[in-house]
Amino acid sequence: MRSTLISLALAFAATTASAAKLEYPVAKRATSLPPSADLSYSVKGSNHGFPLAGTGTIAWRQGEGSYSLHTEARSSLFGKVLEQRSDGALDGYGLAPATFYEKRFRKDPTTTRFDRDTHRIEFEDGKMSYAIRGGEQDRSSVTFQLAILARATPEKFTPGSEWTFFVAGRRDGEPWTFRVVGTETLENAALGEQKVLHFSRKQGGSHEQQVDLWLAPDLDWYPARILLKEEDGDSFEQVLEKVNRK
Repeated sequence: MRSTLISLALAFAATTASAAKLEYPVAKRATSLPPSADLSYSVKGSNHGFPLAGTGTIAWRQGEGSYSLHTEARSSLFGKVLEQRSDGALDGYGLAPATFYEKRFRKDPTTTRFDRDTHRIEFEDGKMSYAIRGGEQDRSSVTFQLAILARATPEKFTPGSEWTFFVAGRRDGEPWTFRVVGTETLENAALGEQKVLHFSRKQGGSHEQQVDLWLAPDLDWYPARILLKEEDGDSFEQVLEKVNRK
């Protein structure tokens, strides 16, 4: 009897934790999409103790109710170290991804699917699945989701305000909350001095990826800087050097 009660208690705790994980706001908001553009970046970071330095690009396309994002980063030493592709439609919540492809250095590629017919997010290994409620993003699209919301209603993005989205990755997903740190000045050798709005992902645990974004209002809210940090010390930073609008 005692073991049965313990098992039931553990099962209840797991269910409660799972339910808590899926708590995130679902709300339709005004959006304003920046023009299609090719964005060029300088890249630096580290991977398992090896320093990385190179170049990166983000190809952002939007029009006729759809969007696509293609991100690449190359190291002078290792070649291509990251490729991401996100594509989908636009709806009342903003970007509505259909697929998210990611290929990381020395890792197999994965594709995450947002099935709009079954209203489920499905992952490559088939172990996890989540309901689509509205506004869910992938790890590539979430940056531009913030951009199109801030571009539409910049007055709402005040220091301390928080913006939460369910974000799907390679094999799982969870709510990400971004806090507006405030307006800062980014010294950029290629583009000059830029006023940027700094967003930082709130950490809910020690194993979460730290994400910081700097969006540039004077450059149609394109990401001027992206900084990712892992708990093991790996890092990846992109700094905008050129904007080629299409």
